[in-house]
Formats: sequence, structure tokens, C-alpha cells
Amino acid sequence: MENTFNQHPSDCIKVVLFGPESTGKSTLTEALAKHYQTTFVPEYAREFLQHKWNHKRQTCAKEDLIPIAEGQMKLENELAQLANKVLICDTDLLQTQVYSEVYYDGYCDPSIRASAKKNSYDLYFLCDIDVPWVADDLRDKPDERELMFNAFEAALKLHQRPYVKLNGSKNHRFKTAKQHIDQLIKPTI
Repeated sequence: MENTFNQHPSDCIKVVLFGPESTGKSTLTEALAKHYQTTFVPEYAREFLQHKWNHKRQTCAKEDLIPIAEGQMKLENELAQLANKVLICDTDLLQTQVYSEVYYDGYCDPSIRASAKKNSYDLYFLCDIDVPWVADDLRDKPDERELMFNAFEAALKLHQRPYVKLNGSKNHRFKTAKQHIDQLIKPTI
């Protein structure tokens, strides 16, 4: 099973939008992909869990984590082959691990944990909580934004992942992310 969580080899630069719910990750992912004329990897959990909510009125459960991780990596591996120099990822398995540990009292499936540690990305963009929280069917922690942000930042530090905090307006976040991505792709131009 663990092999389904591993990255396939790819020549593209991979960046991840990372952090708590309702911090603009999906919006920024799409804007950056459009700017770089490349593909992006959407958050598989959102589609999976929205379908579950729409059809069963149920939220995420522990047993959902394996299919979510499998779906995320399947998407990433497929879309990495279509990327134009850079692949913009709306999440990764480390994000799945953080959510699992927060929601399930420190639990994360060992195979997800192992692949989250092994999979590699060139840069993470940690999205700050300085934007308004927007409710939807899946979001449920409006009063725990700081706790969640701290959990995500702690994971990046623990796993020694390169990251840049993004804060401010959508435009400011976009410009900051673009500057850092330009530095990553500059040597390959």
C-alpha cells in the first residue's frame, strides 16, 4: 500500500500551498498555475469529502485518510507529467498527516506518515490566518485557526522543509510566491 503514496520521478519543480483551512491556498494555487502556464494539483480531500457530505451528510473519518492520501498522490503523479517546469500543489501528504494528528488525537496511519516524510518538494508556502475565515460545508475550526497554523508550521520545522510564510492580501501573497518560484526556476531557464 505504501507505494501508492510515493512520488514518481519528475523533472519539474514542486511547490506546495500549505496551512489551515480558509487561508486562500486553492485560490493562490490556481492563480500561480495560470501565471506559469502549468498544471496544478487540486486538493483531493476536498472533492472526496464534499461528495461524502453531499451524499451521506458525513464528515471526515479515520478510514477516509487512506483513500484521500491515495487520491492525492495519484493526482500529483499524473499531473507532474503535464507540468511546465513547475507543479503547483494545493496540498501534500504532510498536510494530511497534520490534519490526521490534530483531529484524531495524534494518530496518523504509519504508511501516510512514512511517505509524508519521504516525499520531496522544492518549497512550501505556509498561508497565514490573516484573512477572513469563510464557512462552507467542510470547514469546521474557525475558532482554532491559530492552533492549526501553529501545528502546520511546527510540522514544516520538524521535517526541515523549506518554507515561506505568505500573508496579506491575495495580490501580496501572489507577488511573494511568484518571486520565490522565479528564483527556483531561474537556473533552469
